[in-house]
Amino acid sequence: MADDELAAIRQQRMAELQAKHADSGSKNQQGEESKQRETELRNSILAQVLDQSARARLNRLALVKPEKVRSVEDYLIKMAQYGSLAGKISDSGLIEILEKVSKQTEKKTTVTFNRRRVMDSDEEDD
Repeated sequence: MADDELAAIRQQRMAELQAKHADSGSKNQQGEESKQRETELRNSILAQVLDQSARARLNRLALVKPEKVRSVEDYLIKMAQYGSLAGKISDSGLIEILEKVSKQTEKKTTVTFNRRRVMDSDEEDD
């Protein structure tokens, strides 16, 4: 009898694990579907806002600097949602937007020199 009970417990536990695994799989699938819908929506908005040459430039730039392209796309989508775009943005218009974004995200580096003084020598030549 102990073997039968043990087998029943194992089957019950196995069914619980399979149900849990199926739930997590469906959540992952829903997450992937929502990401896919979001990218499709972004692409459709950008296709309406940008002309062919500007879209091609943005795609080429995405190969090198994806974070910059993401910020430019967000900027363009916000402009489109607020209705501040008159028409399709050309390649030259996109270049201007890219320059604006570059100026905003520009990192400034400074170099400081710490020169040794004569009396601050590490050597023990006394």
